Amino acid sequence: MSQDWNTKYGPRRVRRDPPTLEEAIFAAAGITEDLSEQAEIAASLMGLPLETVTAEVKKTSRIQARSATRVIAGEQGAQRSVVVERRVVRRFGNDKRTGT
Repeated sequence: MSQDWNTKYGPRRVRRDPPTLEEAIFAAAGITEDLSEQAEIAASLMGLPLETVTAEVKKTSRIQARSATRVIAGEQGAQRSVVVERRVVRRFGNDKRTGT
């Protein structure tokens, strides 16, 4: 799907792609853990029948249950943190210290 619209720099074309079923299910899984609610959300995003999406949500949940992710902590079980500080240097047109 694309749409043309005019700007002061000339005509522009914007491409709009609807989400795939996998993307819709992934988005629904991020919102809720209940499979029936995930199917309803994904079906409304895609405009598909609820029965079709429910089957795909169940397949996806089985696959995700098998592939558990593991997080391995660093030394002594503590996580490392990094603090980044930014030093702001302000320069003015005339420096009062040097008189320029």
